[in-house]
Amino acid sequence: MTDANSEVGETGDLESLKDRMAEAALMHAAFDGWTEQTVRAAARDAGASDLDVYRAFPGGVEDLLDHHLLMADRHMVEGILSLDLDQMKIREKITRAIRLRLEAAAPHKEAVRRGFNHLELPHRGARASRALGRTVALIWRAIGDTSTDFNFYTKRTLLAGVYMSTLLYWLNDQSEEHAATWAFLDRRIANVMQIEKAKARLLNKGGKTPGPLRAMQRIGDNVRRRRPFRA
Repeated sequence: MTDANSEVGETGDLESLKDRMAEAALMHAAFDGWTEQTVRAAARDAGASDLDVYRAFPGGVEDLLDHHLLMADRHMVEGILSLDLDQMKIREKITRAIRLRLEAAAPHKEAVRRGFNHLELPHRGARASRALGRTVALIWRAIGDTSTDFNFYTKRTLLAGVYMSTLLYWLNDQSEEHAATWAFLDRRIANVMQIEKAKARLLNKGGKTPGPLRAMQRIGDNVRRRRPFRA
């Protein structure tokens, strides 16, 4: 690390340092996992002092990993907003959004795998849930969804299930250019569209749909049953 003369002063410089460290961390996390060792290596690569690092990431590696996820969300949203959304159906928008997120992560797949394993530990469950909720909320917002009623929760719950199951499939996919993952994603989106149609028919008949918390719990159970890898 550099000496204290390199200390970050302004907010813009601090955000720039966060981005540089999060980018630098990817190479190290692929080998060392998301650890304090990775924080130190990323700081060295970014030319940050000890005080810089504390100001940028007072929570250490947890904050560094979260900023990496924030950056991935930010780049995903930028990619979504560059699309001609007015000419796309809802399923196309969601498919493209998830593909943008994963395709951008492909060069750092092992670091992503290590990050997933880091966050799946029980005591980090709340942090993982917040990160997932943020990603799916940003997808819906970026593609133009403005719902605030019950659909706000059901849409995000369904998308969380699609995104997580696709992420798990992608982490284990060895097919060329992840073709198998994109086929899997298409099937998952088709399943969700069928659920939405069934829900609409049920509501038209005066029935009730399961609450969002119950649905989210089922998604979590399904994801946990699908964990075929370990770092």
